[in-house]
Order: sequence, then structure tokens, then C-alpha cells
Amino acid sequence: MVDHLWLIPALPLLGFLLNGLLGKTFGKRFVSLVGPGVVGLSFLLSILAFREMLGAPEYSISQLAFTWLEAGNFYVPVEFTVDRLSGLYILIVTGVGFLIHVYSVGYMGEEQGYYRYFAFLNLFIFFMLLLVLGSSFLLLFVGWEGVGLCSYLLIGFSFERDSAAKAAKKAFVVNRIGDFGMIVATLMIFVIFGTLDFAYVTQRAPALLEYGGFAVTALTLCLFLAATGKSAQIPLYTWLPDAMEGPTPVSALIHAATMVTAGLYMLARLSALFVLAPVTMGVIVVVATATAFFAATVGLAQNDIKKVLAYSTVSQLGYMFMAMGVGAFMAGIFHVMTHAFFKALLFLGSGSVIHAMHHEQDMTKMGGLRARMPITALTYIVGALAISGFPFFFAGFFSKDEILWQVFSSAAGHPVVWVVGAITAVLTAFYMFRTVALTFFGKSRVDPHHAPHVHESPWTMTLPLVVLAVLSVIGGWVGIPHVLGGPLGLHNVMEGYFEGFFARVPAEAAYHGVTVELLLMGLSTGLALIAMYASYRLFAHQPERAAALKARLSVAHRVLANKYYIDELYDLVFVRPIHWISDKILWRIVDVRIIDAIVNGVGITARNLGGALRLAQNGVVENYAIGIALGAVVIIWYLVF
Repeated sequence: MVDHLWLIPALPLLGFLLNGLLGKTFGKRFVSLVGPGVVGLSFLLSILAFREMLGAPEYSISQLAFTWLEAGNFYVPVEFTVDRLSGLYILIVTGVGFLIHVYSVGYMGEEQGYYRYFAFLNLFIFFMLLLVLGSSFLLLFVGWEGVGLCSYLLIGFSFERDSAAKAAKKAFVVNRIGDFGMIVATLMIFVIFGTLDFAYVTQRAPALLEYGGFAVTALTLCLFLAATGKSAQIPLYTWLPDAMEGPTPVSALIHAATMVTAGLYMLARLSALFVLAPVTMGVIVVVATATAFFAATVGLAQNDIKKVLAYSTVSQLGYMFMAMGVGAFMAGIFHVMTHAFFKALLFLGSGSVIHAMHHEQDMTKMGGLRARMPITALTYIVGALAISGFPFFFAGFFSKDEILWQVFSSAAGHPVVWVVGAITAVLTAFYMFRTVALTFFGKSRVDPHHAPHVHESPWTMTLPLVVLAVLSVIGGWVGIPHVLGGPLGLHNVMEGYFEGFFARVPAEAAYHGVTVELLLMGLSTGLALIAMYASYRLFAHQPERAAALKARLSVAHRVLANKYYIDELYDLVFVRPIHWISDKILWRIVDVRIIDAIVNGVGITARNLGGALRLAQNGVVENYAIGIALGAVVIIWYLVF
């Protein structure tokens, strides 16, 4: 298998080429076979590679494909590495990605540009696999920029809609801000270490970087800036909710398996650097905690089902970064995995509803759909239970509560962070069961013209839902904590991979005992259960009370519904001034009056000079004779005087 690692990213790239070049000619059946097929094969190879990695020395296998750049001491190979971190990621990317591809066959079947859609989707998977498998910063950067490009192409897939085109541009521009941090960090790493190889950098970091020093702090802050762009944290989160303009399967792929998890992968891969920068770790905790709570409050007041899920993703990403910020890298990666299952399920479930509702996304125009769409309803409820942390059975319970425990018990954490995280969990349970109640329960509010045509989605859409629902239940069982009698299977596999952040503090400072852990787990889970029930009762059975509560809290509801007016604030503070400077100064003055004037002036001068010289070559012999005579007079005068 080591000799065939290159096939894991190469197969989706092949799918991109086949669908992009031949898909329009060979038709939908060809595209429907190639698009999901190459990702499915890549998933099977990923399983084989993961198994082989577990039996390899130091849990790592690598393949050198070819030399990319070599100049003096600067050497960058195209080398693919599967270790415990990248191995888990490729299983998530290809496994969940394959289910999304299968779902897309049914969801996008009637769309124009079907072949183009699958070509871009395959390319998205390729760049994400390149990002994860690459053994150097340069390969990571290529994949990093590649997923940004693909997000632009897929969010703006329906480019004839102005809203989709604007959302795609917004995602591209906002991510360029974060990418500036990645470029600066990459240059700093090369200056400090003389190489871009991950293995060398992580091994030599403690020797070459001073703990808490300026260099490592600046370096990791730049890396975190890059992560805030890709993984949608404050202040660069605004592109992700607008990305809902893309097709729903694209939303599932971005939110669950590819782009937004790239920033977390980068932090986990470079944990050896981050544990040397306590200031950066503190910044990560503060930003992540604020992001998790902020996004959860916005999710309370959104009526667009996809917008609710989008802000839910921003909030859950905040949870993952909270874990990273206190050094609990494994807890963060565990939540990445479980979140991939239930968030893909929720987005695809919402897509099934939107597909049946003739592209209606407003939950206030739904209701009572569980009778018409039983599979979609059941699987969506499973996803809602998982993300809400329903105890003991669903994946989100184990990963979410592990993060909350880590932020409370670790020396780098703080009880205030736990309180905000617990409140966020309660808000998550409330707004998720609001979507369940408004969409599948209560009285039908469906347009009478569309109501008779609402039906369950085809098997190509419901089968991925069922598989993801199963994973949303059993996915957390690989991380059942010891306090609940679990073996911590995934944690045992990953043990020893991350640098020991907690080794820097006394053991007793990083643990508070089983009793405290159980009490905190019971408190956060109990409050979340109350929020689930209250939300369901309020929106499914007492809509008049919900309306009265909304009227009573009209000001707060308006603020939340308008997302704290952050987009308007950014527009006022950044977009309009930049637009004014670009229009009034850079274009009308610098471009038109200076650059154009210089360029046009050179052209006019050359033309006029040519016109003057042309008079000397007019073909009149008498003029030539006069010119010769005058020249002779000038020469004689010069020689005599």
C-alpha cells in the first residue's frame, strides 16, 4: 500500500479531469458513475492505508512521489504521509465525501452544469487530500489555496444568481485575509528552520524556539489568523453563512469534511509549535469561546434552515478551537470526526426537505413534514440529538462533553470558559430542536400549491442519510471516557501523537476527580435536555406562545435575526471605505490621471516624434539636397570656428 499512497489524492483528480473534459459529451450516467466512484475507491484505499499505518513503526508510512523544487539547500518533495492524524482525516474526507457525492446524484440530477458540478466536487476532495497528506508546508499551502478556489467555484455554482456570485466572492476575499497569515508564517518557518518539512519542524521546534518567545508567538498568531479564515472564527467567520448560496451538498462538504476543518488540521499538525506559545493559546481560547457563544445566539433567530445549520457550524468550530486552545488537541480532533457525521447528516437532511419543498428554505413555511418524509425526518432528528449531546448514545455527547471537561479541568482552562461552553450547548439544543419542531412537527404551513407534491427523496439521497445517522450514533463510541466505563479506543490509537501540553503543569492541577467530572457532565447534559424539550413544546405545540415571546423580546430578536448587524458594520467600516478609495483615488487619480497619463503620454510623444521625423523622409529630392547643403555648412562652420 505504501507504493500506492499517491492514488488516494490522484483518483479524485482523475475524476475532475474525466468529468470536466468528457462529462458533457458522455452524459449524466457517465458523470454519475465517475464522480462518486473515484471518491469511493479513494475511501477504500484510505482504509487500507490506515490499517497499514497502525502496524508500521512509529505509526507512519510515507511515499515520495517526485521532487518538486530543488535549489541549493532548498528541497521540496511531493511526498505523502499517512500517520495517525492524517490517517483519521483521510477517512473522514473520503468517507463522508463519498456519501455526499452519492447524495448529489439525486439532488443535482435536474440541474444545468451537472458535469461541471461533479468536476468541481472531485477537485475539492483532491485538494483537501493534498492538504492532509502533504509532508511539507508547501504542499499544505497548495491544498489550502486549492480548497479556497473550489469553495469559490462551488458556492458560486449558480453564478447567474447575483446572491450566489456575491457569496462566492465574499468567501474568496475573506479567506485571502487569513491566507496572508499563512504566507507570512510559511516564510518565518523557512527562515527559522531552513526547511518546510513538517517532521523536521516539529522535532526541532523545542530546541530552536524559546518557550513564550516573540518568534514563536508571532509565528503561531499568523497561523491562527489563517485558521480563523478557513475555519470561520471571529472576525473572519462572515463568509460561511453566506456560503449557503451554494447547492446544499456543497454546504455539507464544506461544513463537514473539507474546508472548515482545514484550520483545525493545521493547528493539530503543528501542535508542537502552539504548545510553545502560551499567549497564542490564550488568544485561541478567548476567540473560540466568543465565537461559539456568538454564533449560537444568532442561530436562535434564523428562519432559513440552512442558515441555522451554518451558524451551528461556526459555533461547533468554536468548541473545537476551545479544545485546541487548552492543549486538548485530541478532544478537538475527536469532535471534528463526530461533527463530520452529524453535520453532514443535518445538511443533507435539510437538502432533502428543500428538494421536496421546491427549494423553499424558510422553516416558517414548513411544518408537519414527518408524515410525508419519514426517513428524512427520522435521520434529521438523529442528527439533532447528536449535535445537542443527547446522553450515552449519540456521538456529540461524548466529544462535546470531553471538550467541556478539558476546558474546566486543564491548567490552561478556566471555569468561566466552561460556563460559556455549557450555555452554548444549551443554546445549541434549543435552536436545533426549533428546526425539528418547525420543519417536521406541528401544523403544516406548506404552500397549498406545493403540499400535494411533497414526498420522500429518492434512495440516492436517503441511503446516505441512513448511513450518516448510524455513524452519528456509533461514531462517539470509539471515545467513551473512562469515567463512563469506556476504553477510549480512538484516544489509545492517537496516544503519544500530540506534544504533551499538560506535561508542563503539575498533574494535580490538570484534574479535579471523577465526582466533579460526573457532576459537570450531568449539569450540562441536563440543561441541554430541558432546552430540547422546551423548544419542541414551544414551537411544535404552542406556536402562539412562541409568537408572544418573540413580540416581547422584539428588540433582541431583531438584533439576533440581523446577526448583530456585523455584516453592516463591516460594510460601513471596511467595504465602503475601500470601495471609495478604490474608486475615487486608486482609479480616478492613480490609474486614470497618473498611470494612464504616463502610458498615454509616452505613446503620444512617440507618435509626435515619429511624425516630425517623417517629414525628413518625404521622397522630395530637393529637400534632401537642401539638407545635405545645410549639414555641410554646419560641419565647415564647426571645423573653422
